[in-house]
Amino acid sequence: MRVKHLLIPSLAVGALIGAPVAAASSHGSGGGGVAPPSSGSPTTGSSTTSTTTATNSTGGVGVNGAAPPVGPVDPTVPGMVAKIIDGVAYAPSYAPIQVQRAIWAGDAIDTDPYIWGGGHQDFKAKGYDCSGSVSYVLHAAGLLKVPDDSSDFFSWGKRGKGQWITVYTTNGHAFVEIAGIRLDTSSEGETHMLAGTAPGSGPRWRPLLQDTGGFQPRHVPGF
Repeated sequence: MRVKHLLIPSLAVGALIGAPVAAASSHGSGGGGVAPPSSGSPTTGSSTTSTTTATNSTGGVGVNGAAPPVGPVDPTVPGMVAKIIDGVAYAPSYAPIQVQRAIWAGDAIDTDPYIWGGGHQDFKAKGYDCSGSVSYVLHAAGLLKVPDDSSDFFSWGKRGKGQWITVYTTNGHAFVEIAGIRLDTSSEGETHMLAGTAPGSGPRWRPLLQDTGGFQPRHVPGF
């Protein structure tokens, strides 16, 4: 949802990064240059993954009637791909700490209601719209100083997909994919709910999209 934030304009990309880049210099090497295990599985629970197709939609205003998911604090799963277990996103253990923090921040607002303009006046809000939720997790990762709306993200970072974090934006909608899972206020194009995720149209962990046509991908180098 395109909402002009009430704070100062977006800063230059170089000033957005609030923590040292921990990602390896090349894609596929994992964080910190440590070789990932040959395979990894969640320590508890189970997950269902799929890819879906979506249209440019905000998800609409919804009422949150679901109880927040219950899970461990700052959960991780072995490997380089995040997992959703019983509604909680587990950060990959080989991801940079900034990426892990972004996922844990998504857990903090998953199940929150959709509120038009939510998360733009302040990162802490009673509910979030599309770009407000994206801003929230990027701020937790140290990659954004002030909330952006969907059109502002056209100038965030650089064009193209990131190794770990990719923001997809249009003039009217934005969502973010982090380490193999997606945080989005829209469920357009989904064939089914991901097992264990919360219903509603606020920020939710969802399957990756198979078709992101119409969206521009943006990333910060190193992530």
